[in-house]
Amino acid sequence: MTNTTGSEWLDRQARWVFLMPTVLIILTFSIFPLLVSAYLSLSRFKFVRGGFELRYIGFRNYEKLLFGSEQYHFLGKFAAMGVWHGLLLGGLLLAFGYWLWRYLRGGGAGVVGLLGRLIFMALALGLVALASVTLAPGGALGSLMVTLFYVIVGCSAQFLAGLGLALLCAQPVVGRTFFRVVFFLPLMVTPVGIAYTFRMLADMTKGPFAPVWAAFGLGDFAWASDAWSARLVVVIGDSWQWIPFIFIVMLAAIENQPRDQVEAAELDGAGPWRVFRDVTWPAIAPVAATVMLIRVIEAFKIIDLPNVLTNGGPGIATESMTLHAFIAWRTLNLGGSAAVSYMLLFVAIILCVSFFNLVVLRYREHGR
Repeated sequence: MTNTTGSEWLDRQARWVFLMPTVLIILTFSIFPLLVSAYLSLSRFKFVRGGFELRYIGFRNYEKLLFGSEQYHFLGKFAAMGVWHGLLLGGLLLAFGYWLWRYLRGGGAGVVGLLGRLIFMALALGLVALASVTLAPGGALGSLMVTLFYVIVGCSAQFLAGLGLALLCAQPVVGRTFFRVVFFLPLMVTPVGIAYTFRMLADMTKGPFAPVWAAFGLGDFAWASDAWSARLVVVIGDSWQWIPFIFIVMLAAIENQPRDQVEAAELDGAGPWRVFRDVTWPAIAPVAATVMLIRVIEAFKIIDLPNVLTNGGPGIATESMTLHAFIAWRTLNLGGSAAVSYMLLFVAIILCVSFFNLVVLRYREHGR
């Protein structure tokens, strides 16, 4: 009788028995460090005799990043905004106003949706204004805009290349199984290994392609001393690693689309572009939006390639926000490091949640 009662009690508590270890692990390894780092970002850490001292200083670490001594490092060097920049911001503001008016007019507007759109608009306008004053002649990018460069330019190039390779490997060509395996291999290499590989390949004096660089007259060009060429090398190395991820997911989506629709379109005389635009893309768009969301989240955390390839240089030209936080942590500026990390968390959450609600959900609803 006792065993029966114990078994019944265990059956009733089974969900707690199985879920509690997971909840405790999440609280221990995720929530607790998040709260501790939040307090660190509001504090100043320093070693003292017999241990360390942690003093609460409020939002001074954030003030240093936005308005103080760390502004150049985080936001960059500001130049004068030209007339075209003002016109661009004005046009963007009008476009956002029209977009918000259409949302309110649609009748399905809610408080949360309206607040989210206002936050996204404010952040987008601020980032465009920041890009205008740091990309202008005399300006310089900080770690925030460098990270967004890696995210926007890198992810866009990776998606186009991955989708193109997937479309090619979905065709009945000879050796496509071999190419599928070859295209997938870079994803299995560690980021540090890729960084060292590209550091060797991009060596224009002793690298394996040094004769090629010399033949094109590039042997004396020091790419690591130029800001934009160094950023481009980082993007190329990051793309080599992550194109296989987009390729394999998009290939699965293409091969799982309904074949009868493709065959019907081909029988009606539609060319390859029409088939892709009207049949293939609507079928794979939800998967494409989801895979881009995953890739964007991962791109915000880039650190291995700029650290190994350029050590963030020349100067801080290739330094991402994650590398910025790591360097601050390495110099025992734990409060500043945590503040940079939380600024990264804020920007990434706003942009990724907006992308999910405005792009991923939209394509999923249209794909039903």
